[in-house]
Amino acid sequence: MLRTGKVPPDLLRALIFPYLGRRADVLVHAGIGQDSAVLDFGEWAAVLTCDPITAARRHLGRLAVHVTCNDLVTTGAEPVGLLLTLLLREDTPDGELAAIMREAGETALALGVEIIGGHTEVTPGIDRTIAMVAGIGRVRKADLITPRGARAGDAVLITKGVAVEGTAILADDLAGVLRGRVDGAVLDRARTLIDRISVVPDGLIASRNGATAMHDITEGGVLAGAWELAEAAGAGIEIWADRIPVFPETSAICAVLDVNPLALIGSGAMLVATRTPRRTVEALEGNGIPAAHIGMLTEAARSIHTPAGVRELVPPDRDELWRILELTQSTQRTQ
Repeated sequence: MLRTGKVPPDLLRALIFPYLGRRADVLVHAGIGQDSAVLDFGEWAAVLTCDPITAARRHLGRLAVHVTCNDLVTTGAEPVGLLLTLLLREDTPDGELAAIMREAGETALALGVEIIGGHTEVTPGIDRTIAMVAGIGRVRKADLITPRGARAGDAVLITKGVAVEGTAILADDLAGVLRGRVDGAVLDRARTLIDRISVVPDGLIASRNGATAMHDITEGGVLAGAWELAEAAGAGIEIWADRIPVFPETSAICAVLDVNPLALIGSGAMLVATRTPRRTVEALEGNGIPAAHIGMLTEAARSIHTPAGVRELVPPDRDELWRILELTQSTQRTQ
């Protein structure tokens, strides 16, 4: 039986990928670790992606725009347009719809992207508004970046830190649980991490400064993201846990909730493979984007070095966000 969260890689291979078809003008096909599809348009390539926002109850408009544009920019593409679908629960106030669209519009405007269409409806059987976004971007084919460009020996960098999105969601949605257990100022700072969700600057800068492959960290956190990057590149990977930056706010919230920050949804951070790590890091940090060298691509094995020793790197069964939200809801029902 399927559980809440992303469908596992083995089921994607067995139940999804065999039925997708194949065209010669598709340059990048659907696959694990592929953030976007790429279509051949002569000198240019069109980059396409889609994403749902299902776990967050607040900042839906902002997250919907950022998460989609984040996927597009992993190819070095400029995000151009978005198709936004909103499924509203029954009895949704008009003001809530207006707030979502106002936030989505302001976020798109800041990124230079247009919301070019979509669909909006009230849908029975759901307990929260769900946003789904399709995005299109463009890049010259000569500048296109895909995981096929990476190889063993490339350094692996991460921008900002892990669990940016997850930390902001937990600070908002579980404020009642955390209040009194996490300092109020820490919770306030954690909520502001929502302002750091975009990796569009990260991707555009890295693409011009040595990136051979990029991957947007989302469900499953950096553990899933690193494994997916290696899978898409057809390579192994070696990661050092003690080099992975974790915000103090993330550490504080995760300690109270017994959450692994490395497996917590991480929009706001980009994994970058590069053969010139110093150049790439200097370019990112010169533009105010922190970056850390956390590992390297290898020939075959996928491993992570932890304080307890070296272990195989595998994607988590599910994102920590879903586990802790379900656990908290279950606890509240029994009280």
